Amino acid sequence: MKIIPLTIPTPFYVGDVNVYLIKEDPVTLIDVGPKTPEAARALRDKLAANGISFGDIRRIVLTHAHEDHCGLAKQVRDEAKNAEILVHNWETGQLFGRLSHEHHKRLLLRSGVPAGVFDEMRTLYDKISLLTDELDDGEFLPLKDEMELEFESGSLSVIHTPGHTPGSCSFAREANRTLICGDCVLKRITPNPIVSPDPVDPERRFPSLAEYLVSLAKLRAFKPTLVYGGHGEAVTDFEEIFNRYVRAIEDRQKRVISLVSKSGSTAFDVAQQLFPKSFDHDVHRFLAVSEAIAHLDYAESEGKVAIEINGNVEFYKTL
Repeated sequence: MKIIPLTIPTPFYVGDVNVYLIKEDPVTLIDVGPKTPEAARALRDKLAANGISFGDIRRIVLTHAHEDHCGLAKQVRDEAKNAEILVHNWETGQLFGRLSHEHHKRLLLRSGVPAGVFDEMRTLYDKISLLTDELDDGEFLPLKDEMELEFESGSLSVIHTPGHTPGSCSFAREANRTLICGDCVLKRITPNPIVSPDPVDPERRFPSLAEYLVSLAKLRAFKPTLVYGGHGEAVTDFEEIFNRYVRAIEDRQKRVISLVSKSGSTAFDVAQQLFPKSFDHDVHRFLAVSEAIAHLDYAESEGKVAIEINGNVEFYKTL
């Protein structure tokens, strides 16, 4: 099976996104890049360099529904002939506008985010959402854990790897233990556990960090020899990355717990102290709050901090 990485520019601080072309029947793209003229041109040119046009694409598979990964899905689909779009059902909350629903607002206000700050976050993400086209019901097929994506020379197994988002998926080529992981595994940076409503009960937060650790262990059990991520170079030593991630998470846990006061701290309070230099820069504020929430929720589940509700706001306290 020929997996061809294509680097596509994005307007985000994370830089280029990796799109993967599976050049065999049915011709498949795993992720597509953001909906910008620059990304569309780069994708078209790099496909052409491999003898492929948008019209040749038969299947578009999304690792997750962030704009830098899914933005061009509808445009490619519209130019292709009978192309399918596949994405996990738990990504619909991401696909149809982050922070645009009342569930997001309630969860973030509960975390101590002031109403005015939430409005600023939502305004920013309303602009970012222009970098993707919404997909209506019936315009995509669901990815499911352990399903097989069949190709002429074999298949890719779907591995549901929630954490970065609830519906994040990875894809395994068992014949040579190769993984395509989206933003679940990145060589240079640790993925952010984005705050999301729980897909089963949207009144609750999705336990992103706890789920992410389970996903990492699931991938480790696969004993991968090559891991293609959503950004940056491929990973050839997964064990080193796994151990580095675990150490980084443990260190961040200690730091987050040290910032919780005995009188009580909100996730918003902790986020400001955790990232004082970047907190007010563009999307960094939302990412900082997501990081703080994920670690505080995980610490609370491990019995390291307690949580109290005061006026519909959650306060974490040291034990």
